[in-house]
Amino acid sequence: MTVRDLVTFDGDRMIVPGLVTAHSHAFQRGLRGRTQRTPRESGTFWSWRDGMYGLADALTPESIERISRAAFDELRRAGVVAVGEFHYVHHQPGGTAYEDRTALADAVIRAALAAGLRITLLRVAYARAGAGRGPEGAQRRFSDPDVDAVLRDVETLQKRWGDDARVKVGVAPHSVRAVPAAWLGTLHAYAKARAMPFHMHVAEVQGEVDACLAEHGRRPVELLAERGVLDARFVGVHCTNLLAHEARLLGEARAFACVCPTTERDLGDGLGDFAALREAGVRLCTGIDSHVITDPIEEARALEMHERLRLRRRVTFDPGERTPAEQLLVDASVHGALACGWDAVVAGTTTSWAPSTVIDLTAPALAGVAREDALDALMFSGSAACVAGVEG
Repeated sequence: MTVRDLVTFDGDRMIVPGLVTAHSHAFQRGLRGRTQRTPRESGTFWSWRDGMYGLADALTPESIERISRAAFDELRRAGVVAVGEFHYVHHQPGGTAYEDRTALADAVIRAALAAGLRITLLRVAYARAGAGRGPEGAQRRFSDPDVDAVLRDVETLQKRWGDDARVKVGVAPHSVRAVPAAWLGTLHAYAKARAMPFHMHVAEVQGEVDACLAEHGRRPVELLAERGVLDARFVGVHCTNLLAHEARLLGEARAFACVCPTTERDLGDGLGDFAALREAGVRLCTGIDSHVITDPIEEARALEMHERLRLRRRVTFDPGERTPAEQLLVDASVHGALACGWDAVVAGTTTSWAPSTVIDLTAPALAGVAREDALDALMFSGSAACVAGVEG
């Protein structure tokens, strides 16, 4: 595949497949600037999570819609055309359901549509703080007593929004920590029967891996494979702390790994082994996650730049008939669309995903660059500031 298969030029504009962020927690945009001080206050993933829980516990239907709209407006300006929203704040403070159980999810969907985005609302299943522990604090707003309550809400959302071509609904067990293993098969079977996306946090931090080993005697991906939930619709989010054989299990299933580099580095999660994932045949896509930085080009570039830091060498993968920049663009656009359930094609020399992101070739970062080098310059030297708009 050459650049000609991925981009077109119109005067001083370069038109590329529409960028997608496949993993978002829009309400976390409200944390920006609030968790960056002394180690005593915000030194670990877990202390950051405490701050996030405080924000989550204060949300109302009105405030989640307002914060989400700000987050989605920023994504749109950065060239994003579709978002996978991993939505897990469902109920009132204390855990009592709203009279309209999907009030918060509906507010997030409205915010995305008002911002001009397509949205895949991934209704999260959440049940517990960990093995043998019920939900605690803000987690009560996330949690349901049984898997049937989760699926009733998925059905409600599908009925309410299923006729809107801009909206899709998916199923998302939060993690092996927050969801009992007994729920996984039921949730996966429901999603599979309806061809819905199926997303799940996987091995974001080492503590999650350790807890899974303690409870199940299995690492997270081993447990998911044993439970039969790995397939071509499975999207493992983060996959930061995997062993090589876990990457192979994902690759054998033709699953996706949605990595979120700006959030993972902000939280100190570690550097994922992207080389092992690519070599295993795992399809990579990217997510904005906590909205600490809104730049989908930076997310894509980190798939290579973080790997250069980890391996201490340049140009860390050979995508065959594509250049590295072309592959990063596919990861940031078409793969993200597929992971979120949108119609897209990437096979052989055919790449198709209807919406487009328009790049301004007169932007300072691209000034003086020859057309044949424009995509490389965008992916390795550009930013969201190079985006002129979106189409379609």
